[in-house]
Amino acid sequence: MKKAEKIVAKMIDGDAFSQWLGIEVVEVSKGFCKLKMIVRDEMTNGFNIAHGGISYSLADSALAFAANSDGIKSLSVETTIVHTKKVMSGDTLIAETQEITKNDASAVYKINIKNQENIEIAHFNGKVHRTNREWFPNK
Repeated sequence: MKKAEKIVAKMIDGDAFSQWLGIEVVEVSKGFCKLKMIVRDEMTNGFNIAHGGISYSLADSALAFAANSDGIKSLSVETTIVHTKKVMSGDTLIAETQEITKNDASAVYKINIKNQENIEIAHFNGKVHRTNREWFPNK
């Protein structure tokens, strides 16, 4: 198992919310993460569409996994999302990250979220603080 996969496996193992969402890790590598999930009825709001927090949470998990995948513990400090299309129960959402910039102190990522028809339903931007702590020190 590659370092990035090992880190994300450890993170998701302790992440009850990502587990509740039903997030599946499709691909992970240094600075990159692709996640997938299916929207369920209990994730919808009073308009019978997915609550905006569902796509936000998927993107937030993708951000966390991508930002930590190089072995340095990183925490989000600023995030924004733009919803571009409604999401219904039964839709499959796929979030894919793109690392924009990274230095010793911070990193910026863009996450695109598409549905099963490859139509963008949201885009998310996130900035993380990179700590000086490693996921697996002395290994």
